Amino acid sequence: MTDQAGAGDSSERTAHRLTTRETAERLGVKPETVYAYVSRGQLSSNRAPGGRGSTFDAAEVDALARRTGRREMTSPGGEFTFRTGITLIEGDRYCFRGVDATELARRHTYEEIAEWLWTGELHTGAHFTAPYEALAAARRAVGALPAHSGSTDRLRVAVVAAAAADPLRFDLSREAVLGGARSLIPTLVGALPTAGGSRDGSGPDGDAGASAASGLARQLWPRLTARPADEASLEVLDTALGLLIDHDLAASTLAARVAASARAHPYAVVSAGLGVLEGPLHGAASGLAHRMLAEALERGGAAPVVTDHLRTGRRVPGLGHRLYTGEDPRATALFALLAEIPRAAPALAAARDVATTAARHAPLHANVDMALAVLSVSSGMAPEAGETVFAISRTAGWIAHALEEYEERPLRMRPVGEYTGPRPPRPLPDATESPSQ
Repeated sequence: MTDQAGAGDSSERTAHRLTTRETAERLGVKPETVYAYVSRGQLSSNRAPGGRGSTFDAAEVDALARRTGRREMTSPGGEFTFRTGITLIEGDRYCFRGVDATELARRHTYEEIAEWLWTGELHTGAHFTAPYEALAAARRAVGALPAHSGSTDRLRVAVVAAAAADPLRFDLSREAVLGGARSLIPTLVGALPTAGGSRDGSGPDGDAGASAASGLARQLWPRLTARPADEASLEVLDTALGLLIDHDLAASTLAARVAASARAHPYAVVSAGLGVLEGPLHGAASGLAHRMLAEALERGGAAPVVTDHLRTGRRVPGLGHRLYTGEDPRATALFALLAEIPRAAPALAAARDVATTAARHAPLHANVDMALAVLSVSSGMAPEAGETVFAISRTAGWIAHALEEYEERPLRMRPVGEYTGPRPPRPLPDATESPSQ
């Protein structure tokens, strides 16, 4: 259809046509870009009735969207939206590929849920094994870090070392990515020192063979606490790993998808996610909740702790989530398991006390950071333990999103900056000597 179409059939054709604004929304671009498509011959237009504006054939617009991969649209609130088949958050629940995520986490291991996210198939008994060379390289790299390094520092270094040990890392075929993911996750766990500071193995591969048969939660436990593992606590940890695998397009996941859009290999995708995760408003939030719960237990109640936070203008950690009106379903699931562990009772009571006390100021409910804090405080873990659990778990989600993004047009996420600086032309600035001189 062209601009020269006859006027006699215009009313019939207009019924199947879109305005410029509708076309821009369908393509996920600005109106100016729509006219750029017309000028390049990628899209045809008709003058709208009355001569004001243009109209576009809906089928032709949809065909262009398929060719260019511009499937994202801007929501009424101005936010980018991406089509994904991984996680749906609806009401006060969330689902992995259409299945209730809390039910999956209660019934299946972390590895099984990861396979479900990656393949859409539930592989019972799935286990991940760290390759010798990758694990040895990761442990050497992590061992060279300063003693005060945090767990996320170690994980970032371990990812780089594992990538360097994998000559096939640039193979972005689905099977290669899945094979690398199944190796990377246990490598990250195995590269972390145990809570007592040892490697709990006699060689560079240490306990890799035994831990592969016992599940990732059992491998991770001694890296989080020196206390012996019991089955009830391992169940809480494994459930937490399963619950945290993905949560739609959180900030770290968006960073991972941007990296995948540039066709970065999976290790670089995970590195991008880890870089964002370390922020205090994301993966590190559970550490703040840990410290608050520990203080509440030390001071004998939540009231003075909550008061101190509000007095200094700080938000009370572990409360509220922008996607849920009630309690975070991940927190609800973990609280139910923690209630079965006697030693967790004081920390769990403190968490409930914090939520009840803070509710007098604002109607906020506990989120998953609070539940992770109850686990870490009651198990003798360091404050950053929740961040470690978060990072290990979410690695599988970043890989799932990378697999989706590799199927899309490369470099499709290219926003246009709105320049707010001085307008050109301006004269060259006067040169000054560097302060170091």
